[in-house]
Amino acid sequence: MAQPNRRIPMVAGNWKMNFDHIEATAFVQKFAWNLKDCHFDYRKCEVALFPSFTSLRSVQVLVQADRLKINYGAQSVSVTSQGAFTGDVSADMIAALGCKYVIVGHSERRKYHPEDDANIVDQVRAVLADGMQPILCVGESYEERRQGIELDFAVGQVHDVTRDLSDEEAARMIVAYEPVWAIGTGMVATPQSAQDAAHAIRDDLTATFGPEVGEKVRILYGGSVTSKNAVELIGEPDVDGFLIGGAALDVNELTRICRETLATTAQMARA
Repeated sequence: MAQPNRRIPMVAGNWKMNFDHIEATAFVQKFAWNLKDCHFDYRKCEVALFPSFTSLRSVQVLVQADRLKINYGAQSVSVTSQGAFTGDVSADMIAALGCKYVIVGHSERRKYHPEDDANIVDQVRAVLADGMQPILCVGESYEERRQGIELDFAVGQVHDVTRDLSDEEAARMIVAYEPVWAIGTGMVATPQSAQDAAHAIRDDLTATFGPEVGEKVRILYGGSVTSKNAVELIGEPDVDGFLIGGAALDVNELTRICRETLATTAQMARA
C-alpha cells in the first residue's frame, strides 16, 4: 500500500571549511549536471548544500541564474542581529542570501568554539525569526555510548533546545542525529541504531508537541554516510535522509547517495 504522507527525504551536504567560492561554483555546476543527467526528481527528494560563508553569495548567484532546484544554507549563525560583533554573521544576512536552512549545534561547533544548549536555543530562535529552518545536530560521544545512555542523551539535547518552542516553530525544525563517534571516523551506526535514535527523538517531539508535529519533523542521520550504506539507512521508517560531511566533497559520490536515496524511498512508497 502506498504511503502518500511519507516525509520528503533530504540529502544535505555540509562542506565544513572546504572549497573557496570558485571551487564551490564548479562543484554546484557539476552536481546539477549530474542530477539532470540522471533525471533526478527533486519533488521526491530534496537536495541542499552548506558552503562556507565566503561561498554563499557565489552559490546563490549560480542557483538563481540557472534556476537550479538545489537548496542551500549556512553552517552556523550568530545569536545577535547586528552591532559590534566582529566575525559574526547574523540570521538576517544569511536570509538575504536566499538561504533556506542553517545548521545549528553541530558537534564541531560545540567542541571547538564552544556552543552550549543555551546558545543553540538562541540560534534556533534567530533562524526561525528570519523565516529559515534550523537543522539541529544532536548525538552522543563514545563515552555516552559506552555508558548505554546514547538515546537519553540525544533525546535530551533535542528536548532542551525545542521544549519552549511553539507547535508551529517546532514543526519547522529538522533534526540531524549525528553520533559524534561516527563523524569522520569511517565508523557508522547500524541501521537499527539510527532508527532507534530517530524513533526516540520522534517520540519525544510527539509527547511534547503532539502527533502532527512529531510526524512532520524530518530526522536525518549523519556520520560516515556513503553510497554503500545509504540504502540500508534510508530504509528505516524514521530516518528521513542524511547530513553528509566527507562524502559531500566528492561530487560523484554525493550524486550516488542522492540517487540511492530517491530510488529507495520511491520503492518504499510503492510498497
